[in-house]
Amino acid sequence: MLKSLAPQFVRYVGVGFAAAAAHYGVLFALVQSGLTGAVAGALAGFVVGGIVSYSLNRRFTFRSDRGHDEAVPRFILITVIAFGLTGALMWLFAEHFGIHYMLAQVITTVIVLFWTFAGNRFWTFTERR
Repeated sequence: MLKSLAPQFVRYVGVGFAAAAAHYGVLFALVQSGLTGAVAGALAGFVVGGIVSYSLNRRFTFRSDRGHDEAVPRFILITVIAFGLTGALMWLFAEHFGIHYMLAQVITTVIVLFWTFAGNRFWTFTERR
């Protein structure tokens, strides 16, 4: 099973780089412009990255036949949980431990990556029975 998941996980990570570029771009722009702090910037970037992630993962990573009417609510639930994890982890790393916000975001991204892959692979985009 792990061998069959490996190529899909690699595609997921590739899509994740595109989503992360959007996420980090928004985060960086908001924080550096002084419009918001690290946590709010990370969450705003998360929303933008989530839109990129859904579009590319549905089509490229999972090649799902599940309709948007079924996949979108599932994706949103996985994403809402990931959003909460992102906020909590960014607060923990950046605010509580004082880690630079970009390093905190990298650590957070790696942790959340495993949650979202599992949730999307085994629930959101799983093949219909």
